[in-house]
Amino acid sequence: MTDALSYQHETAQEMRTAARVNRRRFLTVTGAAAALAFSTNLPTAHAAQIRPKDITEDPFTLGVASGDPLPGGVVLWTRLAPRPFEPGNGMAQGDVTVHWEVARDERFARVARRGAATARWEFNHTVHVDVQGLDAGRVYWYRFRVGSWTSPAGRTRTAPARGAALDRVRFGIVSCQAYHQGYYTALRHLADEDLDAVFHLGDYIYEYAVNATGGDRAYTDRTLPSLFDRETVTLEDYRLRYALYKSDEDLRAAHAAFPWVVTWDDHETENNYAGDTPENGVPREEFLIRRAAAYRAYWENQPLRLLQRPSGPDMRLYRRFHYGRLAQFDVLDTRQYRSDQAYGDGWQTPGPASEDPARTMLGETQERWLLDGLRSSGATWNVIPQQVTFSRRRNVPGDGYKLSMDAWDGYPAARERLLAGAEQAGADNLVVLTGDVHVNYGFDIKRDFDDPSSRTLGVELVGTSVSSGRNGSDRPASYDNQMAANPHMKFFNGRRGYVTTTLEPQRLTAEYRTVDHVTTPGAPVKTAAVFVSEAGDPGLKPA
Repeated sequence: MTDALSYQHETAQEMRTAARVNRRRFLTVTGAAAALAFSTNLPTAHAAQIRPKDITEDPFTLGVASGDPLPGGVVLWTRLAPRPFEPGNGMAQGDVTVHWEVARDERFARVARRGAATARWEFNHTVHVDVQGLDAGRVYWYRFRVGSWTSPAGRTRTAPARGAALDRVRFGIVSCQAYHQGYYTALRHLADEDLDAVFHLGDYIYEYAVNATGGDRAYTDRTLPSLFDRETVTLEDYRLRYALYKSDEDLRAAHAAFPWVVTWDDHETENNYAGDTPENGVPREEFLIRRAAAYRAYWENQPLRLLQRPSGPDMRLYRRFHYGRLAQFDVLDTRQYRSDQAYGDGWQTPGPASEDPARTMLGETQERWLLDGLRSSGATWNVIPQQVTFSRRRNVPGDGYKLSMDAWDGYPAARERLLAGAEQAGADNLVVLTGDVHVNYGFDIKRDFDDPSSRTLGVELVGTSVSSGRNGSDRPASYDNQMAANPHMKFFNGRRGYVTTTLEPQRLTAEYRTVDHVTTPGAPVKTAAVFVSEAGDPGLKPA
């Protein structure tokens, strides 16, 4: 069985056993409102057809993307949207055939694969093509055509063969791109890097209202429609918000440059939700309808396989990728299955509620999947792309400290199970990738965070935001307290930007790349710091 078919077979089996709330239960719990919201907009066998020649405006305004690379394949994505800031994208209510091609060269003189896909009205005319039969570890170019229109070309790269011996893998880490808080300058610079893939660790969109001037972008040359000036709640709201974000040319450039592997955090649905518990105490049934809308729009607008398509308010997003024998990537979902935050979702004094051993961050099924994967991994580097800060992070030194109840500090028993499982598995070179907090951190992951001299199991690279939090600073106000309170914290910086990470058989190298401002465009990029961690002797050291 090929790597690609094996991946799909195993993932399909896992999805059948991992479904936490199936569609029948969802409709039972949420009742007629959910049935109305989701039974009237699903694919049918006799959908109307749109003639490609009737599309008279450029439908590729939101660009192209690729993602989830396997040794023999990759997912290609686009969305037909001649008028993206209108409900329905300016498309008629019907399906349309879209042609695609993948080539070995950027001039498309040597086409490797081509075919046709259906852009369904029911899925907002998004296209997900799971291309198979490609060479492993190779760069390709791709594009779409419909009628007389041709999309911009994208560049992608398949994963290396499962057992390949690799000299290096280089990837980018991004997260948190609040449109209304600044420009995506960091993504423009990211697009110019030399990377195998990009990991987006959550908060791709924000649910908050965006005013006519784009918030802190302070547009003077355009006016955004009033339909963005409200919080996202409905399926239409979320679809329009993705259109707004993907209208940004820097985001489109970064998508077109590399395959992306995405996972969500909270703002793709609602701030700091936990499982089926909303932030602000609305009825659970009402929140599950909102979550179903958010999850569906997320799948529609990301380069994800059909296997990830949600069922009601459930979507299997955690998944595994292999890059030869060099790296295994276990992509986590720390939102959908977690216990509710203890003592609220802010910084609080820990206590019996947060330290309850029954509390979970990943849910039982995902936690078992992760630990089983670490036990069976033969990779030099075991990389865990996920959302919220994993290492302990006290806010002040000495007694009287507080911890973030929304991060792993609010779920210490779950963290202990992961660390114990990794140690038992012999997964020494752990690399946890994190977003969420709008700052750069570098941590040594200690076997016992209460004992600075305890064994270091790996490192955590926390990447700052693309724009969330506005411009930031090199030395945040909490710098002195946090550095003093956490001896395993090796780096702390509050600018916007991204992280590039190079894995080699002997070492990891992390470069923290930052820009000085995002509330106005055009900031140059610089390297704020470079750290290395040696295989077999983990721990961050300045390069």
